[in-house]
Amino acid sequence: MSVLDSKVPKGPLKTKWTDYKNHIDLVNPANKRNIDVIVVGTGLAGGSAAATLAELGYNVKTFCYQDSPRRAHSIAAQGGINAAKNYQGDGDSTYRLFYDTVKGGDYRSREANVYRLAEVSANIIDQCVAQGVPFARDYGGLLDNRSFGGVLVSRTFYAKGQTGQQLLLGAYSAMNRQIARGKITPFNRHEMLDVVKVDGKARGIIARNLVTGEIERHSAHAVVIASGGYGNVYFLSTNAMGSNATAAWKIHKKGAFFANPCYTQIHPTCIPRSGDYQSKLTLMSESLRNDGRIWVPKNMDDVMAIREGKKKPTDLSEDERDYYLERRYPAFGNLVPRDVASRAAKERCDAGYGVNATGEAVYLDFASAIERYGKEQAKIHNIANASADKIYELGAAIVKAKYGNLFQMYEKIVDQDPYKTPMMIYPAVHYTMGGVWVDYNLMTTVDGLYCIGEANFSDHGANRLGASALMQGLADGYFVLPYTIGDYLSHEIRTGKIPTDTPEFDAAEKEVTDKIDFFVNNKGSHSVDYYHKKLGKIMWDKCGMSRNAKGLKEAMVEIKALREDFYKNVSVPGAANELNAELEKAGRVADFLELGELFAKDALEREESCGGHFREESVELDGEQEGEAKRNDKEFAFVSAWEYKGEPGDAVLHKEELEFKEIELKQRSYK
Repeated sequence: MSVLDSKVPKGPLKTKWTDYKNHIDLVNPANKRNIDVIVVGTGLAGGSAAATLAELGYNVKTFCYQDSPRRAHSIAAQGGINAAKNYQGDGDSTYRLFYDTVKGGDYRSREANVYRLAEVSANIIDQCVAQGVPFARDYGGLLDNRSFGGVLVSRTFYAKGQTGQQLLLGAYSAMNRQIARGKITPFNRHEMLDVVKVDGKARGIIARNLVTGEIERHSAHAVVIASGGYGNVYFLSTNAMGSNATAAWKIHKKGAFFANPCYTQIHPTCIPRSGDYQSKLTLMSESLRNDGRIWVPKNMDDVMAIREGKKKPTDLSEDERDYYLERRYPAFGNLVPRDVASRAAKERCDAGYGVNATGEAVYLDFASAIERYGKEQAKIHNIANASADKIYELGAAIVKAKYGNLFQMYEKIVDQDPYKTPMMIYPAVHYTMGGVWVDYNLMTTVDGLYCIGEANFSDHGANRLGASALMQGLADGYFVLPYTIGDYLSHEIRTGKIPTDTPEFDAAEKEVTDKIDFFVNNKGSHSVDYYHKKLGKIMWDKCGMSRNAKGLKEAMVEIKALREDFYKNVSVPGAANELNAELEKAGRVADFLELGELFAKDALEREESCGGHFREESVELDGEQEGEAKRNDKEFAFVSAWEYKGEPGDAVLHKEELEFKEIELKQRSYK
């Protein structure tokens, strides 16, 4: 069995990265001109890495399946990006960002990588401001911050509700500069279908031109995978419908280890599912929890009246509402970590208090914020005895300035005005915590093969803090990989151009073309989506937020049977040598059907509850399922460090006596 070497440098956490950079090997500028690097994926991680590597002098090829890097899924990130700049003067620091990230991930991330992430976070903001990213500013012109779940400070920089889009445009502009210089050669509408290894090193990829169907060979001295997460294994998720696992899965099958595949972030603030016809879910930014209050009716009669249309949520008085997050977690309130908020919403809905027709929704209400801001604005403008209508007008304008595009998006989808009636939200699959295993250098277990951003496993443990995805992607691309890849490439300066007319490229291309030929020639009776939906239902029902050994064993059997039926009965219309979206989907779903089984196996092996996942065997629920639980000394159980009073192993936790103090849990090493 291989022994994983994380290559974490010795020494204190706070000096590891600086000391390491001071001693790694470098490639001089003249030699960089003779070295080629392939970057697969052009979102925030891939785009920033490609731009930086090209700026340094390397020859870079980029690949994305979209028609432009601007359409990478990073564009969908809304709420903000974390950085430990302490602009608010509220006690933030590099250490506190590091600590919050490790703790928020249930102590399952690699501490050295996380400290480095916190350390370089401040540089990301400066880099993006220099690129012209229009971050929000306060009345004095300084960059503004807001708070996200799981923290007690305001460290999230944002551009209204479009932060991902604006950051991606910054990276894209940096890429365009290098494209104009000839240092980046972009291959848009191309999908990587395999990696090519020569003498154990990654030396190129096989890609398909999605417009013409042509299979292409591309060589390089190193390959970087920045292809995002695999949340679409659930079919319904907040991911773009094209988001897939193919690049990461193909390198896994060529020797790159996978880590923590069963850890998935369940985002608490998504527009609920409305029917079986849906193909994706839509995220409402976590930033809304700064001002929105989450509640369900206290009484079941009110729940039924709302579902039947006999009552509106605005008809219920404050006494008739259960602001359950504020009740259970007073220190954090509505800004508890995502896993805690998601589990709490599911528990209320499972108990029958869901407020929409499917019973899978809770309210996110802005009435209090509108009133609070309105009264504040009335004072600022010296409006004495302002009417209720005036207070609403002034308050709604402030909320619109902060979240306007999110409210507009919600209204277009749900056809309800969220200024006047509470939003409905429900947990949904979002970011994937697991991914390709990488060492401190972000290299996989295959020499010369790197993995950055969401596609790797290293920084977020079992649960990601809000606004940390953009931070990791840009940290890896701008400030980490450009250093660490140089250490490897310093040994490649005499290698010369990598040829593509070799047996290794021949074999990889044949494997790709054989699979494509199989799909277009298979005369089955079911569409690709037929299988994808069935897989998604198995994953959500048996590998989702609630898990048990029986269900996971069943899932493994069911996924295997589904995969066998897929290869017998899938139907892919069209030809291989043309634009064929169904053929693209077939390859991606084939990979999901393999990944899904590994996912279930990993979940079965892990008997603890952690992150957004509740392992039923780990906790003996006692009475009403409202957080009363016995702690299992050997596990991180349903009640996490955020909600637990006392020491591991103590007696029953009662909701009325919760105190939200920091406790020291037995920290395990997940290196």
